[in-house]
Amino acid sequence: MKKSFRIIGIIFLAILAVTGILLYVDHKQREQLDNYPYEPDTPAPDPHDGNFVSEHGTMRFNGDGVSIVIDFDEELSALLELPSGQHEGQYVFLSGNLPPHGSFDVRYDIAHELRISVGDVSTTVDLGLASKDGSTAEVGVNTVTDRRIPLLFRRDGKSFTVIFEKE
Repeated sequence: MKKSFRIIGIIFLAILAVTGILLYVDHKQREQLDNYPYEPDTPAPDPHDGNFVSEHGTMRFNGDGVSIVIDFDEELSALLELPSGQHEGQYVFLSGNLPPHGSFDVRYDIAHELRISVGDVSTTVDLGLASKDGSTAEVGVNTVTDRRIPLLFRRDGKSFTVIFEKE
């Protein structure tokens, strides 16, 4: 009889311990999502400032983390479905689709997407680097830097990148 109570007590304590661990892990995961990005010891980088150029145009960032002046050629404008030529607009770096929340604003060094808005027109483009043959692409943390913004496109089963670099 004593042995049965002891076994039941041990099982009960084990269940309590496992429940406590699971609750702690769940709390930490929620805390990380609430404090995204999850690297609390690293300061957020300063917003982009200055002119970034590519073979398809320029993006001039004003350093405020919001406003941008774009000047894209016809080809890039068509890909992004934005007007060609020089236009003032706004931008935001996004997390990418993270169910159940979708995309939300993040600092650029962990961004997977960039949204550019010009007037009533807004478009979101992936950020990443395509392989030379276009068969693979890398999207993710540290793809965008303070000196490089790679826009990633996919067409006909191939990936390609338009890289904007700081002047």
